[in-house]
Amino acid sequence: MDLVEVLPNRLHMLRFPIGQAYLWQDRSGEALTLVDAGPAGAADAIEGAIRSLGLAPGNLERIVLTHCHRDHVGSAGELAGRLGAQVLAHRLDAPVVRGEQPVPEPVLLDWEVPLYAHGLTVPEAPPTPVDRELEDGEVLPFGGGAVVVHSPGHTPGSIGVHLPEHGVLFTGDCVAGVGAVMLGVFNTDRALAVASFHRLAALSPLVACFGHGDPRTRDTARALREAAGAAAAA
Repeated sequence: MDLVEVLPNRLHMLRFPIGQAYLWQDRSGEALTLVDAGPAGAADAIEGAIRSLGLAPGNLERIVLTHCHRDHVGSAGELAGRLGAQVLAHRLDAPVVRGEQPVPEPVLLDWEVPLYAHGLTVPEAPPTPVDRELEDGEVLPFGGGAVVVHSPGHTPGSIGVHLPEHGVLFTGDCVAGVGAVMLGVFNTDRALAVASFHRLAALSPLVACFGHGDPRTRDTARALREAAGAAAAA
């Protein structure tokens, strides 16, 4: 796992072989939030990364899941059990996270098929309790007020998380930054995902943190708008 600074003393990316998570710190590290939790088996690495920053793992207050896929959910339950953090997910994906419903099947484009097979090499996520089910527009108590942005299409309960005070947007897998900003892959409803992409782009963030690919920290709003337009035209 790689630990990458995105914003000094505020935001770090935890990059796994497939997928990534983000650690946000408030009040000089006294309160920590994890956006997504990496694959199953990554809890030790995540806890070690927190310690390496001089932060206390016990200050992790919440784990916000952008959607129900295994590379984003896998270690959430173990981390929550160890550290006492709450797990939050959108109402529509929460039953999948808890293991009560199957993971929704994507409608794959031909070129996505081998990529999807590779993604399935990530260990399955164990059933994970969800402490709080989220709805669009809810404001969470971190980052000066983190706004839940329902952005379905990748999965029915996919969300973005917007920190207006800091100009930061976590897009989940609705948007990717692999080489260039683009619509994320493996969508259950591509048209809905494109509409969600436009909604996220309209927030005009300064920093965009993707579920896959390097965060965008320069000329971000323009790049998102142009990529959303290209996705709609494709």
